[in-house]
Parts: sequence; structure tokens; C-alpha cells
Amino acid sequence: MKIVSHPTLCNYYVTYRCNAKCSFCDIWEKPSPYIELENVKQNLTALKELGVKVIDFTGGEPLLHRQLPDFLELAKSMGFITTVTTNGLLYPKMAEKLAGKVDMLHFSLDSSEESVHNEMRGVDCFAFVMQSIQIAKELGERPDIILTVFAENMHEIAPIYEEICVPNDLMLILNPSFDYQEIQNQGLNEDQLKELSNWGKRKGVYLNEAFLELRKAGGNQISDPVCKASSTTIVISPENKLILPCYHLGLKQFEIKNNLVELYNSQEVVSLKAMEGRFEQCQGCTINCYMQPSFASNLNKYWFYALPSTLKYNIYKGTWKELLR
Repeated sequence: MKIVSHPTLCNYYVTYRCNAKCSFCDIWEKPSPYIELENVKQNLTALKELGVKVIDFTGGEPLLHRQLPDFLELAKSMGFITTVTTNGLLYPKMAEKLAGKVDMLHFSLDSSEESVHNEMRGVDCFAFVMQSIQIAKELGERPDIILTVFAENMHEIAPIYEEICVPNDLMLILNPSFDYQEIQNQGLNEDQLKELSNWGKRKGVYLNEAFLELRKAGGNQISDPVCKASSTTIVISPENKLILPCYHLGLKQFEIKNNLVELYNSQEVVSLKAMEGRFEQCQGCTINCYMQPSFASNLNKYWFYALPSTLKYNIYKGTWKELLR
């Protein structure tokens, strides 16, 4: 049963450029412009009209965009919840400009060992993450650590939690890895999924249990899709285009031209939204950034699996009131 009939999240790609070269991601390989402030103003107004509540300014590395603080300030002034995930390389330089403008600030960290993390990211950024944590705390920010979990770094959960998150009073977000396009990441077996589930029950750890249940079920099934990517999430590219059905599949791109509301409600887009989760390439999909809003839009077993962690995190971050509004 559908309980949310409008999009709630916008993945706004400020650029595809990145100053890291992660082995489990290919976005940094793409040439890319940077989004423009005038387009952001127009699109945020339209996103508000469409019912979106959360703006995820993403990339690439979003901090590469020098106007990111301006985008965040504008979004906050319009009542959006804002979120940014960064590898930390530029945060020490931009921290003061970003302070107070990001509701959900995530620092990516894949290992408690500097050499291992740097190897996974393809650049020496571990020290910058550690420095970013301290700077953020001094500024009164409440960042999270986001750990992308693979079979080979499962053993890193404990030291990251015990040595970095607990002493610094940081939430640890466990983000199970997923495959997409040409990127094939090593999957997690049943025992590892169970271990992740146990970690998710700990204080100061966020793990959406519905992610695990979806993996146990073999991912999205095109005959009865869980994924509601197109109707829950609006994806805007650095070229100011609407991407459908999602960024990772990206079958269609439409130039927005200051008419996002009209475009989103156009017959062609509506037809694509009706096919969400049903394309051949959608079979078995477990991409977290689209499944999370999908779980919240339909009253089914995944909604109930996702509820405890969703409440846990938003109560911790103090964003539950905004979500209710």
C-alpha cells in the first residue's frame, strides 16, 4: 500500500568530478561541469512545490564546488533537510563556511588503518578524515562516519566503532556494498549479513535492516518491484538534467530548462515512473540510496524493517520533526 505519493529526496549532483579514485566507484572517471547557482535557485523552488524534504548535495566530491556553502544556505532557508558526504580532503579548508548548514554530514571511512583506507580510496585521505572529525567537533557540528561494508573489510567495523566513533561520540553508518553497471563489488554472505544485523542493534550504529532483508530476498524483483526510485527520488545532474529512472541506470536525461515541475509531471516522465523497478536491469538491484526512500513510501514488510533504524537516526540527529512536517 502506497503511503507517500510524492518525491521526498533529491540527489543533486553538484559535479561528477572527484579528487579520489575509489576502486568500488566509477563516477570519478566521468568528465563533468559544475552546477550553477541560478539553476539551483530555480530547481529548489520546484522541488519544494513537488514535496521534496531532503536535498543530498552529492558527487563526485561535492566539496570541489566552491559555491556549495551557498547552495546549502539556500536550501536551509527554504526548510529543506540537507546532507553531504565527503572524503574529507577539502573539509578542513571549507569547514567554517559549511558550519550550521549541513543537517547530515558524513565522512567516508573504510578502514581504521591509514594505509588500507588510502589504498581503497586511491588517494591519501585518512589523515584528512581524522582532522575533519576534530575540526567539525570544535565547530559544534555532529558528523557521522559512513563505512561502506564489503566482505573484505567486515573486520574493520569493530575498530572504527571502538577507536574512532565511540571516543568522538559519532554515529557509525554501515552502508552495505552493492553492484551497479560495470562495478561488481564482492557480495556479503548470510553469516556476514547476520553480523551486520547484530551491529545495527548497538548504540551509536545506524544500519537499515531492510537493506539486509532485501539482499536475502535476492534484491529487487521486476515482477513485484520494491524499488520506487523514480517516484520517491529526483535526480539532477551537473548538466541540469533530470535523470530517470535513477542515476545508476540513467536510461533517459531531460533538460530541465527552468520547468522541473512541468517536466516531472509530463507524460513521458510519468510513463518512465510507471516502469520504476520493472526494467530488465532492475532485476536483483540493491542500490541503497534508492531503496531507502522506496522502503518509506510503501507500507509493506520493508517499511517495518526500516522503521526502527530510521527513527533511531533521526531522533539522534534531531531531524525527526522536519521529516514529520
